[in-house]
Amino acid sequence: MYVHEILIAGFGGQGVLTAGQLLAYAGNLERQHVSWVPAYGPEQRGGTANCSVVISDQPVACPMVSEPTACIVMNQPSLEKFERTVKPGGTLVVNTSLCTTPATRTDITVVPVPATDLAIQLGNARYANMVALGALLAVVPLVQVESILTVLPKVMGEDKARFVPVNREALAAGIMEARKVLTV
Repeated sequence: MYVHEILIAGFGGQGVLTAGQLLAYAGNLERQHVSWVPAYGPEQRGGTANCSVVISDQPVACPMVSEPTACIVMNQPSLEKFERTVKPGGTLVVNTSLCTTPATRTDITVVPVPATDLAIQLGNARYANMVALGALLAVVPLVQVESILTVLPKVMGEDKARFVPVNREALAAGIMEARKVLTV
């Protein structure tokens, strides 16, 4: 039996809800039990945003995540708020491009990834969510990367279909970066 509880947090407009949707759709594709619960402030851009994702081989009893086994933080306020909530032995992906202080926990796996910087190298900071998601999947195989790639066009929609290829590149960049920083 397994239950993965994932929290993804950042500013509105950073794609944290989309990253969570991708995990949920991919888990569903793999016939896992999933839940996805968004939470955001009233602002459309620049406010806080986070989502809880649960992926399990059993029906999800509670969709809310208070002690995540895996967490992605895209900015400093999210690091300050959620680092302490990660379950001991869990994984924390930190967007070091926007987090000015390092994570301090020693009882979790910390994956420092300059997600925004890598996304800018690909052409737009808005791909940072995919870089961070790739980094997480490199460390914690919540779903198969191929499942993420399969559901990506559905989640992005027809109006953003032209961005699917670069989002695939961003996912791959995050995977490579995580592997690089964790083998050093």
